[in-house]
Amino acid sequence: MNIIIFAHPEFIAHQSMPRYAKILAEGMRSRGHDVNLWFPHSYFARISSHGNFHKWLGYIDQYIVFPFQVKKQLKNTSSKTLFVFSDHALGPWVPLVNNRPHVIHCHDFLAQRSAMGEIPQNELGWTGRVYQRLIKKGFLQGKYFISISKKTKQDLHRFLSITPLKSEMVYNGLNQEFKYLNVDDARKKLAISTGIHLETGYILHVGGNQFYKNRMGVVDIYDQWRTFSKKDHPLILIGEYADPALRRRHMASPFRESIHFLSNRNDEFVRNAYSGALVLLYPSIAEGFGWPIAEAMASGCPVITTDDAPMNEVAGEAGFLIPVMPILPNEISGWAQHAGLLLEEILNFPSEKRACIISKGMENSKRFDPRKMLDKVESIYKEIAGES
Repeated sequence: MNIIIFAHPEFIAHQSMPRYAKILAEGMRSRGHDVNLWFPHSYFARISSHGNFHKWLGYIDQYIVFPFQVKKQLKNTSSKTLFVFSDHALGPWVPLVNNRPHVIHCHDFLAQRSAMGEIPQNELGWTGRVYQRLIKKGFLQGKYFISISKKTKQDLHRFLSITPLKSEMVYNGLNQEFKYLNVDDARKKLAISTGIHLETGYILHVGGNQFYKNRMGVVDIYDQWRTFSKKDHPLILIGEYADPALRRRHMASPFRESIHFLSNRNDEFVRNAYSGALVLLYPSIAEGFGWPIAEAMASGCPVITTDDAPMNEVAGEAGFLIPVMPILPNEISGWAQHAGLLLEEILNFPSEKRACIISKGMENSKRFDPRKMLDKVESIYKEIAGES
C-alpha cells in the first residue's frame, strides 16, 4: 500500500500524538508498505514563541499554508493512496481527501465534550468552543474510523450524524518495551539519579498537568493516606513541571517534603520508576486510553485507577478501582480518604498476594502488544484501500 499519514506539526508541544504517528509509520513500513508523513512546517509560527501569539501564527501554518500545500501535492498522488489521520483533532484537513480512501484514528473526545459543557472541570472559552466546532465539522466528513477504546468509539458515534462505512476499535499497543525489572536495582538507580531516599519504595504517578490527569487528586489521596498510615513512603510525580496551582497545593501539604515532582526524565528512568514503585496512583477524571495503567502493569507495578471508561477498560480485572473524584470541594476529602484506605490495604498485602497481583497485571498488559495492534490496523487499512 501507499500510505500518507497526516500528523500534528512539530512546533506544537505534543508528545503522545507524534509518537503515535511514528508508531503507525514505522509499523507499516516494517510490513513492506510505502509510508510518508505529511504535517505543517513552521513558517509563521517561527516568528514568535510566546503564548497566544505563537498559537495563532501556528494556526496560519496549519489551516492556511498547509491545506494549500496538500492540494498541490495531491495532484501528483496516486488515486490508490490511503490517507491516514493519526488523530481526529486533525479534522480540519479531512475534507481535503474525504473523497479518497482514508481513515481517522480517534483518541479522546475530551475537548469536544468540554466544548459541549459535558465536563464541568474544563470549561472552554468562546475561541476554544469555535475551534472544537471546526475540528468536529472536519472529522464528521470522514467515512472510516479507528477508535482506541470502547469509550472513544461510543463518543464518536454520539457525534456522527450518519453511520460510518467502517468504525473499528483497536486498543493502543505499548510504545516501548516495559518489563518487570529487578526492584532493588530499579530503586537504587532512581535514588542515585534523584538524591531521594527511595530504597524502601514509593508511590508513583505518571502524567502531565492536563486537568483530567488529576494531579491535585493524587496529592489529596497521598495527604489523606499519610494522616493515618504508619508508613512514610514518598510520592513521586513524573511528568511536566508542576503548574502554579499544583505548586500551591504542594506547599499547602503537611507532607510536602515527601512529595517530589520529576520532569524531563528519559524512557529508561520511567521504566525503572514503574518497576521500583509500590503502586501507581492514577485517579484520572477522564482519558482517551490511559497509557501508564498498561505500562505500570507490564512493569510489575500494581495500579489504583478510576472506575470509569476507559481507565477500567485498560485496567481490566487486574486493577484496583476508585470512584471518579467529586466535583464539589466538600466531598473531595471523603473521596481521598476512601482511596487512601485502599492504598494502605495494597501496601500491606503479604508478599504472596502482591506477587499474584503483579502476575495478573502483567498478563493483562499482554492485551496491548504493539504487534497485535499493528496487525489489526494493517488489516483495516487493507480493507479500506481495497487490498483485502
